[in-house]
Amino acid sequence: MKWFLILWAGPVALLAGWYGLSYYDMSFGFFMLTRHTHDLVFEVYGNVLGIPPETIPPLVARAIAFDSLIVLAIIAFRKRRAIAAWWRRRQSSKAEGVAVRREESLSSAP
Repeated sequence: MKWFLILWAGPVALLAGWYGLSYYDMSFGFFMLTRHTHDLVFEVYGNVLGIPPETIPPLVARAIAFDSLIVLAIIAFRKRRAIAAWWRRRQSSKAEGVAVRREESLSSAP
């Protein structure tokens, strides 16, 4: 599971880091982080896909969000017993808290 998360989060973090740095032209002397390269990459992808380059970043963001939901669903499925136990503990502690408050209010009534 650890490698699954690393292999998913690594490329996402790399892409997000490149996008953020190149979008704001924080190149630190690297050509790949310049705004010119940023525009060129999306222009090439736009030409290959046959769509306007400015529509690619929102499509990528939606794909990352969808993939993230799938990854979280897989993790939740694998940890479902622990999540169910946590939920039962949480609900029982809430019920105990309500019962204690109800007893306190009944005992303090005149």
